Amino acid sequence: MTKLMVMGLGASLLGACATVGPAAPVAGGGTCSNDGLQQYVGQPATADVGAKVLATSGAKTLQWVAAGMMVTMEFRADRVRIYLDEQNRIQRLSCG
Repeated sequence: MTKLMVMGLGASLLGACATVGPAAPVAGGGTCSNDGLQQYVGQPATADVGAKVLATSGAKTLQWVAAGMMVTMEFRADRVRIYLDEQNRIQRLSCG
């Protein structure tokens, strides 16, 4: 019984690490810029919007952050993060 509970907890923790929202498109290849990103606030989390955010920011990678999800404080100049609300709409965006 205890073994099953531990295995269930492990599966739950692994599920918490899963990417939320559409797969992160990879484009560009440079340093991220916050200029022009505010236009996406309020839009739904879709692959199309993610690709537009990458193009606007110039970032190489994109990370979707679900409501309440914890992220590392590691700074990456080539990454843009899209923070989502409970309805999977963009709440805020930031480089790093």
